Amino acid sequence: MTAVNSLGGGTAKTPWHVWLVGVVAVLFNAIGVFDFVMSMTQGEAYMASAGMTAEQIAHYRQMPAWMTGVWAIGVFGAFGASVLVLLRRKLAFPVFAVSLAAFLVSLLYTYALTDGGKVMGQQMAITSAVIAALLAFFTWYAWAMGKRGVLK
Repeated sequence: MTAVNSLGGGTAKTPWHVWLVGVVAVLFNAIGVFDFVMSMTQGEAYMASAGMTAEQIAHYRQMPAWMTGVWAIGVFGAFGASVLVLLRRKLAFPVFAVSLAAFLVSLLYTYALTDGGKVMGQQMAITSAVIAALLAFFTWYAWAMGKRGVLK
């Protein structure tokens, strides 16, 4: 596959790293979609099987509907944006940006508006930091590839 050369005229091959980043992003973000779907369909049984304590499960069950919406936007947006990278679509950048914003809202809810940070513990804080870093990277990457003309 080719992309328009950013210097005007001609075409250049799609860089190998687009496929690598795209596949890693799809696989990583599929985990978020899986977790969301299982949490919504299997509820407490899934959460307990994932090793969550009764207090952690209660925290999720008390989450307001708007937060469930934010969570859905975050995970499905990130997955969709990952697919858009593989399709070499410039739309990947704004979709990743919305997903990142949704994740940041969820962090604000968890760590500032509720006692979720205390309830979820240090492991979740580390996991959240990794997710935020990866989402920020994927967002930047989609922006950079759009600027280079790789994503159209």
